[in-house]
Amino acid sequence: MATTQHHTRSKATMTAAGGLMIFASVMLFVSGVLDILRGVMAIAEDDVFVTTQNYVFKFDLTSWGWIHLALGALAVVVSLGLFTAATWARVIGIGIAALLIIANFLDIPYYPVWSLTLIALYGFVIWALCVAKPDQDGV
Repeated sequence: MATTQHHTRSKATMTAAGGLMIFASVMLFVSGVLDILRGVMAIAEDDVFVTTQNYVFKFDLTSWGWIHLALGALAVVVSLGLFTAATWARVIGIGIAALLIIANFLDIPYYPVWSLTLIALYGFVIWALCVAKPDQDGV
């Protein structure tokens, strides 16, 4: 006679999962807004950015600005979906955060400290979205 094990999640586990989703939502929203502002600064060719002569991934500052502006706007929109615990938002949120990590990595020579800070924030977002396991009815 076979027995079936039912895995029930404790209330503390579900609360932690809900907390991680809110954490990821807020961090993706804040990081997205920061990338939007960074994109606007780059498009306006602000003097904050460092110019490098010999860099393998050479884009002009305006191109980086549009990349950060577009990805930051997508991150903000996806973060709003994460507040509703939508599955599509989790999947796209991981993808957008991964793309933003790559964009910030490629942008390190222009704004090194800020790029590394945002890479860390997006890493936390990916971690939180992968670890949180909401139940079928939402968080």
